[in-house]
Amino acid sequence: MIIAGVDGSEAGLEAVGWAAMEAAVRGVPLKVVHALPEWIFKGGARGDAALVGKWMRDSGTQVVTAGVERANKEAPGVSVDCALLAGDPRPALIQAAEDADLLVVGNHGIGGFRGLLLGSVAYGVAGHAPCDVVVVRERSSPPRGEVVVGVDGSLEGAKVLEFAFAEAALHGVGVRAVHAWPLQLWGGGGGFVPVLDTSEDEQIEIRMLAEAVAGLRERHPEVKVSEEVVQAHPAEALRRASDGADLLVVGSRGTGAFKGLILGSVSQAMLHHARCPLAVVRTPKAE
Repeated sequence: MIIAGVDGSEAGLEAVGWAAMEAAVRGVPLKVVHALPEWIFKGGARGDAALVGKWMRDSGTQVVTAGVERANKEAPGVSVDCALLAGDPRPALIQAAEDADLLVVGNHGIGGFRGLLLGSVAYGVAGHAPCDVVVVRERSSPPRGEVVVGVDGSLEGAKVLEFAFAEAALHGVGVRAVHAWPLQLWGGGGGFVPVLDTSEDEQIEIRMLAEAVAGLRERHPEVKVSEEVVQAHPAEALRRASDGADLLVVGSRGTGAFKGLILGSVSQAMLHHARCPLAVVRTPKAE
C-alpha cells in the first residue's frame, strides 16, 4: 500500500497524482490521508468550539476528497481509500505508514503540512518514517526518463541502489548512478589542502562505482545504466543531476561523503534543492 499525505495545497495534489501512478505501476492500493488536530475527534466541544471543529472536519473531508479525485483522474484502475488522521502531521503520518510500502508527501503546503520541506514535517517523516518516503515537487518540464541515485559505496547504500533499479525497471527508464568525491582533503593542521594529482584516486572511485552497480546491472539487463564519477560536493553533484530526472534516490543514512544522510547535510540539502521527486530509502544506521 502507498500512503499519500495531502493538505489542500497544489503540492499535495501533485504528490497524490505521483502516488496514484506509482500505485498503478506497482499494482498496490493507495490511501489518501490528511491530519487534523486531535481535539476535533474527541467530541464534547460546545458553542463556537463545536462549530470550529465541524468546519475543520468538513474542510478536511474536502481535502481528502479532492485527493481521491486527483488519484482517480491519474490512475483510474487503482483502488483508492482515504482517511482523516488525528494529531500532529509528523507522528500521524509515521503511524499511518506502519504497514505501508511507501509514504508520499508534497514539497511544501498549507494547513497541517505548512512549511513542508522547509520545516519539520518533511524532515520528520523522511528521517523517521518506517518505510521509504518520496517527496514530490511540481514540475516545470517533462522528465527525461531517468532515475538518478547517489552512490557512496557503503553496505547500506546497496539498498538505495536496489530501490533505484527497481523503480527504473518498473517505469521503463534508465539509471544514472552518481558518485561524488571531495575536491579537498583535510591537512594535518586542521585546514584544507588542495588535491593536485587526482588521476589515481579517480580510478579508485570509478572502480568502486562500477563494482557497486555490477550486480544490479546483471539482475536488470533491461535497464540502461550510466555511471558518473564527479569531483564535487555530493549535494551539489546530486542537485545538478536531479535536474530533469524522473526521480532522485538517496539513503536515510550513509557513510563516507554521505555520512549523516537525512540527519546530516546531503539529504537535508536534497530536501530543499532537488529538482525532481526525491525518494529517501530507509537504511540502517551506519556504525
